[in-house]
Amino acid sequence: MILSSYIRDKQKWINDELTKAVQQLQIPERLKQSMAYSIDAGGKRVRPILMVATFEAFQKDDTQKLIHPAVALEMIHTYSLIHDDLPAMDDDDYRRGKLTNHKQFDEATAVLAGDGLLTAAFQVISSSSHLIAEEKVYVMGELSKAAGPEGMVAGQMLDLQAEKQKLTIEELETIHKLKTGELIRFAIKTGAYLAGATPPQIEAVDRYGKCLGLLFQIQDDILDVIGDKNLTGKPIGSDEEKEKSTYPKLLGLEEAIQKKEAYMREAIQALSIANIENTILKDIVEYIGNRNH
Repeated sequence: MILSSYIRDKQKWINDELTKAVQQLQIPERLKQSMAYSIDAGGKRVRPILMVATFEAFQKDDTQKLIHPAVALEMIHTYSLIHDDLPAMDDDDYRRGKLTNHKQFDEATAVLAGDGLLTAAFQVISSSSHLIAEEKVYVMGELSKAAGPEGMVAGQMLDLQAEKQKLTIEELETIHKLKTGELIRFAIKTGAYLAGATPPQIEAVDRYGKCLGLLFQIQDDILDVIGDKNLTGKPIGSDEEKEKSTYPKLLGLEEAIQKKEAYMREAIQALSIANIENTILKDIVEYIGNRNH
């Protein structure tokens, strides 16, 4: 399948660049080991792959521009996972089938590893030799907003407050738009911007990104009900055990699946508006919506 080989190729490229970026840091060895542990734990690398795929939907040249924004994005995503797993947050023992960072090292080291990845991300962008000053300002501005207190951090705060609370579907979607969706939107908008897309095209792909962010979370929720622990790398039913509001819990499994399919259709329509419907981005909708891990 073309998409699976595309994803494998991009994952290898991103993994190589991430490892290189972390290993180049002049930092205490234990801190480097902790940061590298979570970076090297794998993952789908969906966000940087989306950035690359969006860029390539508009142009194929000068993809070197994406190296540092893609690395920075995955550093921030990885930091968020380290902190999400901490006892003060979700208190998880396993991530991607491996011990979580604070279990492998210790809680203080995990906090510092997350802090290190977060701040190193902006260092990576600001020192990039592939971006001009205007592009650096755009990328850092969009990334700080998407990852910060108006984006992912806000989503995590709302998610913590929502524990053991009965949410409305609107409240649940607000959490996911912020916690999961903002970094996905950043990836797609940045890929389009750096490729030279027009403002209306960027607006259309932003709509695609909003749908994809919700689609990603709905499928996560569905997998928590009917997934395979050996594929997902985490216990099935953990959301129910923690009394978390999820799409299947609020809507029922059947309606949650229907909602997922509606977002898939809307995402593909947005690609058509941007005039890039016959690209790998359409296949990615199917991949995220129907993934099993």
